[in-house]
Amino acid sequence: MTVAPPPRAATGVLPMQTLTRVECDERLSALLWRAGPGWRMISSAVLGGGIGERSWVLNAQVSHGYRRTDPDAHLASLAHEAGTRGPGVGLMTAADVLRHGRAHDDGVAAVVTAGLGVHGWAAAPTPGTPLPPAPGTINIIAAVPAALTDAALVNAATTATEAKVQALLDSGYDCSGTPTDAVCIAARVPRPGEEPQAFAGPRSLWGARLARAVHSAVCAAVEPVRGRSLKSARTRASS
Repeated sequence: MTVAPPPRAATGVLPMQTLTRVECDERLSALLWRAGPGWRMISSAVLGGGIGERSWVLNAQVSHGYRRTDPDAHLASLAHEAGTRGPGVGLMTAADVLRHGRAHDDGVAAVVTAGLGVHGWAAAPTPGTPLPPAPGTINIIAAVPAALTDAALVNAATTATEAKVQALLDSGYDCSGTPTDAVCIAARVPRPGEEPQAFAGPRSLWGARLARAVHSAVCAAVEPVRGRSLKSARTRASS
């Protein structure tokens, strides 16, 4: 695996490191955030999911015909090869992670990779015959520079998901996402004596910033549908 030098951290931006490797004669990339200590994360990822202290996040591109049945072990191996230490979060996607979208809003940063090979609505009828997965997945990684309670972390993941759906609609897609979307939200570990924020909904201070950052990052990551773009939520709300 080839590891590019880590980028300089910039205020409000997740400093992603680019990794490259060759698997099955295919050149694949990955994005790695070496967050370091002091972060608590909530994630739906296959590796490091749930809530807990995490020190890195890996978003790895895999081949379109991915057939491994141990994605958690695969991601752990890739992270180890990159020199990570301690617990972390590992996500994967068939989308090109180098074509990601990023945004920040008053200290909250978001990085999104998007593949919409298969997309639809969450509450859609189950097909009678299972279909093979196609290239896709929208992976959301966001960092909030504030301490959040466990409940607020759950709230933050919900807020990010709502912002993703809004961004898809604003980009012209008639869907809520793909069947394999994943999210990872990082928040600071509380300092001694600090009271964590109890809310991260879209009308809370940090939730509103998170929603705007994720919305912008998703819009930047997806390819707008020509001729079908909808008015922005703000325009619809004021009309």
